[in-house]
Amino acid sequence: MDLGSAKHVQKKLLLIEDDLGLQNQLRWCFEGYEVFMAGRRDEGIALLRRHEPPVVLLDLGLPPDPENASEGLAALEEILSLAPYTKVVVVTGNDERENAVKAIAKGAYDYYQKPVDAETLGLIVDRAYHLFELEQENRLLQGRGVSPIEGVIAGSPQMLKVCRVLEKVSPTDVTVLLLGESGTGKEVLANAVHKLSRRKKGPFIAINCGAIPENLLESELFGHEKGAFTGAVKQTKGKIEYAEGGTLFLDEVGDLPGPLQVKLLRFLQERVIERIGGRGEIPVDVRVVCATNQSLSQLVERGEFREDLYYRISEITINIPPLRARDGDVVLLARIFLGYFNKEYGKNIRGFSEDGVLAIEAYQWPGNVRELENKIKRAVIMTDDNRISAENLELEDISPGREVMPLNLREVRERAESSAISRAVSMFNGNISQAAEMLGVSRPTLYSLMDKYGLR
Repeated sequence: MDLGSAKHVQKKLLLIEDDLGLQNQLRWCFEGYEVFMAGRRDEGIALLRRHEPPVVLLDLGLPPDPENASEGLAALEEILSLAPYTKVVVVTGNDERENAVKAIAKGAYDYYQKPVDAETLGLIVDRAYHLFELEQENRLLQGRGVSPIEGVIAGSPQMLKVCRVLEKVSPTDVTVLLLGESGTGKEVLANAVHKLSRRKKGPFIAINCGAIPENLLESELFGHEKGAFTGAVKQTKGKIEYAEGGTLFLDEVGDLPGPLQVKLLRFLQERVIERIGGRGEIPVDVRVVCATNQSLSQLVERGEFREDLYYRISEITINIPPLRARDGDVVLLARIFLGYFNKEYGKNIRGFSEDGVLAIEAYQWPGNVRELENKIKRAVIMTDDNRISAENLELEDISPGREVMPLNLREVRERAESSAISRAVSMFNGNISQAAEMLGVSRPTLYSLMDKYGLR
Protein backbone atom coordinates (compact mmCIF):
# COMPACT_ATOMS: atom_id res chain seq x y z
CA MET A 1 0.00 0.00 0.00
CA ASP A 2 1.45 3.39 -0.90
CA LEU A 3 1.55 6.31 1.48
CA GLY A 4 -1.20 8.21 -0.32
CA SER A 5 -3.77 5.43 -0.26
CA ALA A 6 -3.11 4.70 3.41
CA LYS A 7 -4.90 7.87 4.42
CA HIS A 8 -8.20 6.72 2.88
CA VAL A 9 -8.45 3.64 5.11
CA GLN A 10 -10.83 4.13 8.05
CA LYS A 11 -8.88 4.96 11.19
CA LYS A 12 -8.81 2.34 13.95
CA LEU A 13 -9.09 2.99 17.67
CA LEU A 14 -9.00 0.43 20.49
CA LEU A 15 -10.74 1.29 23.78
CA ILE A 16 -9.91 -0.83 26.83
CA GLU A 17 -12.43 0.22 29.50
CA ASP A 18 -14.49 -1.93 31.89
CA ASP A 19 -17.27 0.66 32.45
CA LEU A 20 -20.01 -0.23 29.92
CA GLY A 21 -21.66 3.19 30.24
CA LEU A 22 -18.39 4.94 29.48
CA GLN A 23 -17.78 2.53 26.61
CA ASN A 24 -21.02 3.63 24.95
CA GLN A 25 -20.32 7.29 25.65
CA LEU A 26 -16.84 7.12 24.14
CA ARG A 27 -17.96 5.13 21.09
CA TRP A 28 -19.99 8.12 19.91
CA CYS A 29 -17.09 10.51 20.50
CA PHE A 30 -15.16 9.02 17.60
CA GLU A 31 -17.46 8.86 14.58
CA GLY A 32 -14.50 9.03 12.18
CA TYR A 33 -12.93 5.93 13.70
CA GLU A 34 -13.58 2.22 13.65
CA VAL A 35 -13.77 1.66 17.42
CA PHE A 36 -13.00 -1.72 19.03
CA MET A 37 -14.11 -2.26 22.64
CA ALA A 38 -12.62 -4.45 25.36
CA GLY A 39 -13.37 -4.64 29.07
CA ARG A 40 -10.33 -6.64 30.20
CA ARG A 41 -6.61 -6.73 29.46
CA ASP A 42 -6.66 -10.13 27.70
CA GLU A 43 -9.59 -9.06 25.48
CA GLY A 44 -7.78 -5.84 24.61
CA ILE A 45 -4.56 -7.64 23.70
CA ALA A 46 -6.47 -10.06 21.45
CA LEU A 47 -8.08 -7.10 19.61
CA LEU A 48 -4.68 -5.38 19.38
CA ARG A 49 -3.17 -8.44 17.70
CA ARG A 50 -6.10 -8.79 15.30
CA HIS A 51 -6.67 -5.18 14.23
CA GLU A 52 -3.35 -3.40 14.95
CA PRO A 53 -4.92 -0.02 15.86
CA PRO A 54 -2.56 2.97 15.73
CA VAL A 55 -4.13 4.48 18.88
CA VAL A 56 -5.30 2.83 22.12
CA LEU A 57 -7.39 4.47 24.85
CA LEU A 58 -6.53 2.60 28.04
CA ASP A 59 -8.25 2.85 31.44
CA LEU A 60 -5.69 2.05 34.13
CA GLY A 61 -8.32 0.63 36.51
CA LEU A 62 -9.09 -2.74 34.95
CA PRO A 63 -10.44 -5.99 36.44
CA PRO A 64 -9.61 -8.06 38.38
CA ASP A 65 -8.17 -5.10 40.34
CA PRO A 66 -10.12 -2.03 39.14
CA GLU A 67 -9.32 -0.01 42.28
CA ASN A 68 -5.60 -0.01 41.48
CA ALA A 69 -3.53 0.67 38.37
CA SER A 70 -1.51 -2.55 38.38
CA GLU A 71 -3.57 -4.29 35.67
CA GLY A 72 -3.70 -1.17 33.49
CA LEU A 73 0.06 -0.60 33.73
CA ALA A 74 0.66 -4.27 32.90
CA ALA A 75 -1.61 -3.86 29.86
CA LEU A 76 0.39 -0.79 28.80
CA GLU A 77 3.67 -2.70 28.95
CA GLU A 78 2.23 -5.60 26.95
CA ILE A 79 0.76 -3.27 24.30
CA LEU A 80 4.06 -1.44 23.79
CA SER A 81 5.94 -4.74 23.70
CA LEU A 82 3.70 -6.09 20.93
CA ALA A 83 3.22 -2.79 19.05
CA PRO A 84 5.95 -0.33 20.06
CA TYR A 85 4.81 2.39 17.63
CA THR A 86 1.20 2.40 18.88
CA LYS A 87 0.14 5.58 20.70
CA VAL A 88 -1.43 4.74 24.05
CA VAL A 89 -3.53 7.41 25.79
CA VAL A 90 -4.27 6.42 29.40
CA VAL A 91 -7.52 7.54 31.04
CA THR A 92 -7.41 8.06 34.80
CA GLY A 93 -9.52 9.38 37.66
CA ASN A 94 -8.97 12.78 39.24
CA ASP A 95 -6.91 11.39 42.11
CA GLU A 96 -4.68 9.16 39.99
CA ARG A 97 -2.20 11.66 38.56
CA GLU A 98 0.70 9.70 40.09
CA ASN A 99 -0.32 6.60 38.13
CA ALA A 100 -0.66 8.67 34.97
CA VAL A 101 2.91 9.90 35.41
CA LYS A 102 4.04 6.28 35.87
CA ALA A 103 2.29 5.39 32.62
CA ILE A 104 4.04 8.20 30.76
CA ALA A 105 7.38 6.98 32.13
CA LYS A 106 6.60 3.48 30.82
CA GLY A 107 5.96 4.83 27.31
CA ALA A 108 2.35 6.06 27.14
CA TYR A 109 1.83 8.86 24.64
CA ASP A 110 -0.44 11.02 26.85
CA TYR A 111 -3.01 10.84 29.64
CA TYR A 112 -6.50 12.24 30.20
CA GLN A 113 -8.32 12.64 33.50
CA LYS A 114 -12.00 11.82 33.97
CA PRO A 115 -14.72 13.07 33.71
CA VAL A 116 -14.61 12.75 29.95
CA ASP A 117 -14.97 15.80 27.75
CA ALA A 118 -15.62 14.46 24.24
CA GLU A 119 -14.09 17.39 22.38
CA THR A 120 -10.84 17.48 24.37
CA LEU A 121 -10.36 13.73 24.27
CA GLY A 122 -11.10 13.74 20.55
CA LEU A 123 -8.33 16.30 19.97
CA ILE A 124 -5.84 14.19 21.94
CA VAL A 125 -6.69 11.06 19.96
CA ASP A 126 -6.60 12.91 16.61
CA ARG A 127 -3.19 14.33 17.48
CA ALA A 128 -1.90 10.89 18.49
CA TYR A 129 -3.17 9.36 15.26
CA HIS A 130 -1.58 12.15 13.19
CA LEU A 131 1.76 11.60 14.94
CA PHE A 132 1.53 7.85 14.29
CA GLU A 133 1.01 8.52 10.56
CA LEU A 134 3.95 10.92 10.38
CA GLU A 135 6.26 8.49 12.16
CA GLN A 136 5.09 5.61 9.96
CA GLU A 137 5.74 7.63 6.82
CA ASN A 138 9.18 8.54 8.12
CA ARG A 139 9.98 4.87 8.83
CA LEU A 140 8.89 3.87 5.34
CA LEU A 141 11.01 6.57 3.73
CA GLN A 142 14.03 5.67 5.86
CA GLY A 143 13.63 2.01 5.01
CA ARG A 144 13.99 2.76 1.31
CA GLY A 145 17.36 4.42 1.67
CA VAL A 146 20.72 3.57 3.18
CA SER A 147 21.69 3.60 6.83
CA PRO A 148 21.66 6.83 8.84
CA ILE A 149 25.35 6.44 9.75
CA GLU A 150 28.02 8.07 7.59
CA GLY A 151 30.16 5.53 5.75
CA VAL A 152 27.81 2.59 6.39
CA ILE A 153 25.89 1.44 3.32
CA ALA A 154 22.90 -0.68 4.33
CA GLY A 155 19.15 -0.88 3.97
CA SER A 156 18.46 -4.26 5.57
CA PRO A 157 16.62 -4.53 8.91
CA GLN A 158 19.56 -6.52 10.26
CA MET A 159 22.10 -3.74 9.63
CA LEU A 160 19.74 -0.90 10.51
CA LYS A 161 19.36 -2.56 13.91
CA VAL A 162 23.16 -2.51 14.29
CA CYS A 163 23.19 1.17 13.31
CA ARG A 164 20.58 2.02 15.94
CA VAL A 165 22.71 0.33 18.61
CA LEU A 166 25.78 2.26 17.41
CA GLU A 167 23.89 5.54 17.62
CA LYS A 168 23.04 4.81 21.26
CA VAL A 169 26.46 3.64 22.49
CA SER A 170 28.73 5.96 20.50
CA PRO A 171 28.16 9.14 22.58
CA THR A 172 29.24 7.24 25.71
CA ASP A 173 32.79 6.16 26.54
CA VAL A 174 32.05 2.45 27.07
CA THR A 175 34.39 -0.08 25.50
CA VAL A 176 32.77 -1.68 22.45
CA LEU A 177 33.45 -5.16 21.06
CA LEU A 178 32.50 -5.76 17.42
CA LEU A 179 32.02 -9.42 16.48
CA GLY A 180 31.73 -10.48 12.87
CA GLU A 181 33.22 -12.53 10.06
CA SER A 182 36.16 -11.22 8.08
CA GLY A 183 35.10 -8.59 5.57
CA THR A 184 31.87 -7.54 7.31
CA GLY A 185 33.08 -3.97 7.83
CA LYS A 186 34.23 -3.95 11.44
CA GLU A 187 36.70 -1.10 10.93
CA VAL A 188 34.06 0.95 9.10
CA LEU A 189 31.71 0.54 12.06
CA ALA A 190 34.50 1.32 14.55
CA ASN A 191 35.16 4.53 12.64
CA ALA A 192 31.44 5.29 12.78
CA VAL A 193 31.53 4.91 16.58
CA HIS A 194 34.37 7.44 16.65
CA LYS A 195 32.61 9.95 14.39
CA LEU A 196 29.42 9.77 16.48
CA SER A 197 31.28 10.24 19.76
CA ARG A 198 32.38 13.34 21.65
CA ARG A 199 35.93 12.39 20.59
CA LYS A 200 35.25 12.87 16.87
CA LYS A 201 37.73 15.77 16.64
CA GLY A 202 40.47 13.57 18.11
CA PRO A 203 42.48 10.91 16.24
CA PHE A 204 41.18 7.50 15.17
CA ILE A 205 44.07 5.06 15.47
CA ALA A 206 43.66 1.51 14.16
CA ILE A 207 46.00 -1.43 14.67
CA ASN A 208 45.59 -5.04 13.54
CA CYS A 209 46.82 -7.25 16.36
CA GLY A 210 47.06 -10.26 14.07
CA ALA A 211 49.11 -8.59 11.32
CA ILE A 212 52.13 -7.53 13.42
CA PRO A 213 54.77 -10.01 14.65
CA GLU A 214 54.52 -10.69 18.37
CA ASN A 215 58.02 -9.31 19.10
CA LEU A 216 57.07 -5.96 17.54
CA LEU A 217 53.47 -5.65 18.73
CA GLU A 218 54.26 -4.51 22.28
CA SER A 219 56.42 -1.65 21.00
CA GLU A 220 53.77 -0.78 18.41
CA LEU A 221 51.10 -0.49 21.10
CA PHE A 222 52.99 0.93 24.08
CA GLY A 223 56.05 2.57 22.51
CA HIS A 224 59.65 2.36 23.76
CA GLU A 225 62.45 4.44 25.22
CA LYS A 226 65.79 5.02 23.55
CA GLY A 227 68.10 2.05 24.17
CA ALA A 228 65.30 -0.23 25.39
CA PHE A 229 66.45 -2.92 22.94
CA THR A 230 68.79 -3.32 19.99
CA GLY A 231 67.77 -0.88 17.30
CA ALA A 232 65.86 1.45 19.63
CA VAL A 233 67.83 4.54 18.66
CA LYS A 234 65.21 7.07 19.81
CA GLN A 235 62.20 7.44 22.04
CA THR A 236 59.04 6.30 20.19
CA LYS A 237 55.41 6.70 21.16
CA GLY A 238 53.04 3.77 20.75
CA LYS A 239 49.62 3.69 19.09
CA ILE A 240 47.88 4.09 22.45
CA GLU A 241 49.61 7.41 23.08
CA TYR A 242 48.91 8.61 19.55
CA ALA A 243 45.21 7.99 20.19
CA GLU A 244 45.16 10.51 23.07
CA GLY A 245 41.81 12.31 23.12
CA GLY A 246 40.42 10.03 20.42
CA THR A 247 39.63 6.38 19.71
CA LEU A 248 41.92 3.34 19.61
CA PHE A 249 40.67 0.49 17.41
CA LEU A 250 42.18 -2.93 18.15
CA ASP A 251 41.29 -5.23 15.26
CA GLU A 252 41.62 -9.01 15.65
CA VAL A 253 42.08 -8.58 19.41
CA GLY A 254 41.69 -12.35 19.78
CA ASP A 255 45.23 -12.74 18.35
CA LEU A 256 46.76 -10.70 21.18
CA PRO A 257 49.56 -12.72 22.89
CA GLY A 258 49.15 -13.60 26.58
CA PRO A 259 51.76 -11.16 28.02
CA LEU A 260 50.22 -8.27 26.06
CA GLN A 261 46.77 -9.24 27.30
CA VAL A 262 48.04 -8.52 30.82
CA LYS A 263 49.43 -5.11 29.82
CA LEU A 264 46.27 -4.18 27.92
CA LEU A 265 44.11 -5.16 30.91
CA ARG A 266 46.18 -2.94 33.21
CA PHE A 267 45.84 -0.04 30.79
CA LEU A 268 42.06 -0.47 30.55
CA GLN A 269 41.75 -0.64 34.34
CA GLU A 270 44.09 2.20 35.27
CA ARG A 271 44.32 4.22 32.04
CA VAL A 272 48.10 4.48 32.30
CA ILE A 273 50.87 2.87 30.24
CA GLU A 274 54.60 2.30 30.51
CA ARG A 275 56.80 2.36 27.42
CA ILE A 276 59.25 -0.52 26.95
CA GLY A 277 62.37 0.41 28.90
CA GLY A 278 60.54 3.19 30.68
CA ARG A 279 60.05 3.64 34.41
CA GLY A 280 57.33 6.27 34.62
CA GLU A 281 53.57 5.84 34.19
CA ILE A 282 51.97 7.86 31.39
CA PRO A 283 48.24 8.66 31.71
CA VAL A 284 46.32 8.31 28.44
CA ASP A 285 42.71 9.35 27.74
CA VAL A 286 41.37 7.17 24.91
CA ARG A 287 38.20 5.31 24.05
CA VAL A 288 38.82 1.68 23.06
CA VAL A 289 36.92 -0.26 20.40
CA CYS A 290 37.90 -3.89 19.75
CA ALA A 291 36.94 -6.33 17.01
CA THR A 292 37.49 -9.98 16.17
CA ASN A 293 36.18 -12.70 13.88
CA GLN A 294 36.86 -15.33 16.56
CA SER A 295 34.69 -16.53 19.42
CA LEU A 296 36.35 -14.95 22.44
CA SER A 297 34.18 -16.98 24.81
CA GLN A 298 35.61 -20.18 23.31
CA LEU A 299 39.16 -18.79 23.54
CA VAL A 300 38.48 -18.05 27.23
CA GLU A 301 37.28 -21.64 27.78
CA ARG A 302 40.48 -22.96 26.16
CA GLY A 303 42.61 -20.66 28.32
CA GLU A 304 43.88 -18.71 25.29
CA PHE A 305 42.27 -15.40 26.27
CA ARG A 306 42.01 -13.85 29.72
CA GLU A 307 38.49 -13.91 31.11
CA ASP A 308 38.95 -10.61 32.98
CA LEU A 309 40.17 -8.91 29.80
CA TYR A 310 37.24 -10.37 27.84
CA TYR A 311 34.72 -8.81 30.24
CA ARG A 312 36.66 -5.53 30.25
CA ILE A 313 36.59 -5.09 26.45
CA SER A 314 33.00 -6.30 25.99
CA GLU A 315 31.06 -3.74 28.01
CA ILE A 316 28.90 -3.46 24.88
CA THR A 317 29.05 -6.31 22.34
CA ILE A 318 27.66 -5.79 18.83
CA ASN A 319 27.23 -8.75 16.49
CA ILE A 320 27.64 -7.79 12.84
CA PRO A 321 25.62 -10.09 10.54
CA PRO A 322 27.39 -11.60 7.52
CA LEU A 323 26.44 -10.23 4.11
CA ARG A 324 24.41 -13.35 3.24
CA ALA A 325 22.12 -12.62 6.23
CA ARG A 326 21.40 -8.97 5.31
CA ASP A 327 18.14 -8.87 3.36
CA GLY A 328 18.65 -6.93 0.12
CA ASP A 329 22.01 -5.39 1.07
CA VAL A 330 24.11 -7.46 -1.33
CA VAL A 331 22.44 -6.04 -4.47
CA LEU A 332 22.37 -2.53 -2.97
CA LEU A 333 26.10 -2.70 -2.27
CA ALA A 334 26.83 -4.23 -5.68
CA ARG A 335 25.14 -1.30 -7.45
CA ILE A 336 27.01 1.25 -5.33
CA PHE A 337 30.36 -0.46 -5.98
CA LEU A 338 29.50 -0.56 -9.69
CA GLY A 339 28.92 3.19 -9.75
CA TYR A 340 32.14 3.83 -7.85
CA PHE A 341 34.32 1.68 -10.13
CA ASN A 342 32.60 2.99 -13.26
CA LYS A 343 33.82 6.43 -12.27
CA GLU A 344 37.29 5.27 -11.21
CA TYR A 345 38.01 3.35 -14.42
CA GLY A 346 36.11 5.56 -16.87
CA LYS A 347 33.53 2.89 -17.71
CA ASN A 348 29.81 3.28 -18.47
CA ILE A 349 28.40 -0.10 -17.45
CA ARG A 350 24.66 0.38 -16.92
CA GLY A 351 23.97 -2.34 -14.40
CA PHE A 352 23.63 -6.09 -13.98
CA SER A 353 21.92 -8.60 -16.22
CA GLU A 354 19.12 -10.69 -14.76
CA ASP A 355 21.36 -13.73 -14.33
CA GLY A 356 23.97 -11.46 -12.76
CA VAL A 357 21.54 -10.25 -10.07
CA LEU A 358 20.35 -13.80 -9.39
CA ALA A 359 23.96 -14.99 -9.08
CA ILE A 360 24.76 -12.20 -6.62
CA GLU A 361 21.73 -13.12 -4.51
CA ALA A 362 22.41 -16.87 -4.61
CA TYR A 363 26.12 -16.72 -3.76
CA GLN A 364 27.07 -17.21 -0.08
CA TRP A 365 29.76 -14.46 -0.01
CA PRO A 366 32.14 -16.10 2.49
CA GLY A 367 34.41 -13.04 2.18
CA ASN A 368 31.45 -10.71 2.80
CA VAL A 369 31.58 -7.06 1.68
CA ARG A 370 35.31 -7.15 0.92
CA GLU A 371 34.83 -10.10 -1.46
CA LEU A 372 31.85 -8.42 -3.14
CA GLU A 373 33.86 -5.25 -3.68
CA ASN A 374 36.73 -7.19 -5.26
CA LYS A 375 34.40 -9.18 -7.54
CA ILE A 376 32.64 -6.03 -8.80
CA LYS A 377 35.95 -4.27 -9.29
CA ARG A 378 37.32 -7.11 -11.42
CA ALA A 379 34.10 -7.38 -13.43
CA VAL A 380 34.11 -3.64 -14.20
CA ILE A 381 37.73 -3.82 -15.38
CA MET A 382 37.33 -6.97 -17.48
CA THR A 383 33.87 -6.71 -19.10
CA ASP A 384 33.28 -5.10 -22.49
CA ASP A 385 29.49 -5.35 -22.24
CA ASN A 386 27.10 -2.67 -20.95
CA ARG A 387 25.83 -5.00 -18.21
CA ILE A 388 27.63 -7.32 -15.82
CA SER A 389 26.56 -10.95 -16.16
CA ALA A 390 26.96 -13.96 -13.91
CA GLU A 391 29.86 -15.08 -16.13
CA ASN A 392 31.66 -11.74 -15.60
CA LEU A 393 31.40 -12.18 -11.81
CA GLU A 394 33.00 -15.65 -11.86
CA LEU A 395 30.96 -16.91 -8.94
CA GLU A 396 31.66 -20.59 -9.46
CA ASP A 397 30.68 -21.89 -6.03
CA ILE A 398 27.01 -20.92 -6.07
CA SER A 399 25.16 -23.52 -4.03
CA PRO A 400 22.45 -25.11 -6.24
CA GLY A 401 20.41 -25.87 -3.14
CA ARG A 402 20.23 -22.27 -1.92
CA GLU A 403 16.81 -20.78 -2.52
CA VAL A 404 16.50 -17.14 -3.62
CA MET A 405 13.50 -15.26 -2.23
CA PRO A 406 11.06 -14.46 -5.08
CA LEU A 407 10.30 -10.85 -5.93
CA ASN A 408 6.63 -11.55 -6.65
CA LEU A 409 4.79 -10.00 -3.69
CA ARG A 410 1.98 -12.56 -3.73
CA GLU A 411 4.51 -15.41 -3.42
CA VAL A 412 6.38 -13.60 -0.65
CA ARG A 413 3.16 -12.99 1.31
CA GLU A 414 2.03 -16.60 0.91
CA ARG A 415 5.38 -17.97 2.08
CA ALA A 416 5.38 -15.66 5.09
CA GLU A 417 1.77 -16.54 5.98
CA SER A 418 2.39 -20.27 5.66
CA SER A 419 5.54 -20.07 7.80
CA ALA A 420 3.86 -17.97 10.52
CA ILE A 421 0.86 -20.30 10.70
CA SER A 422 3.08 -23.39 11.00
CA ARG A 423 5.09 -21.77 13.80
CA ALA A 424 2.02 -20.65 15.74
CA VAL A 425 0.27 -24.02 15.51
CA SER A 426 3.47 -25.82 16.58
CA MET A 427 4.05 -23.35 19.41
CA PHE A 428 0.65 -24.16 20.94
CA ASN A 429 0.83 -27.88 20.20
CA GLY A 430 -2.06 -27.80 17.72
CA ASN A 431 -4.41 -25.64 19.84
CA ILE A 432 -6.16 -23.66 17.10
CA SER A 433 -7.80 -21.15 19.44
CA GLN A 434 -4.51 -20.13 20.99
CA ALA A 435 -2.73 -20.09 17.63
CA ALA A 436 -5.47 -17.88 16.13
CA GLU A 437 -5.19 -15.45 19.04
CA MET A 438 -1.42 -15.24 18.61
CA LEU A 439 -1.80 -14.64 14.86
CA GLY A 440 -4.52 -12.03 15.39
CA VAL A 441 -7.20 -13.84 13.35
CA SER A 442 -10.41 -15.71 14.12
CA ARG A 443 -10.54 -19.52 14.34
CA PRO A 444 -12.55 -19.86 11.08
CA THR A 445 -10.02 -17.63 9.29
CA LEU A 446 -7.13 -19.74 10.58
CA TYR A 447 -8.84 -22.97 9.47
CA SER A 448 -9.38 -21.41 6.03
CA LEU A 449 -5.71 -20.38 5.76
CA MET A 450 -4.55 -23.83 6.87
CA ASP A 451 -6.69 -25.38 4.14
CA LYS A 452 -5.28 -22.90 1.61
CA TYR A 453 -1.68 -23.90 2.37
CA GLY A 454 -2.34 -27.59 2.95
CA LEU A 455 -1.48 -27.42 6.66
CA ARG A 456 -4.46 -29.42 8.02
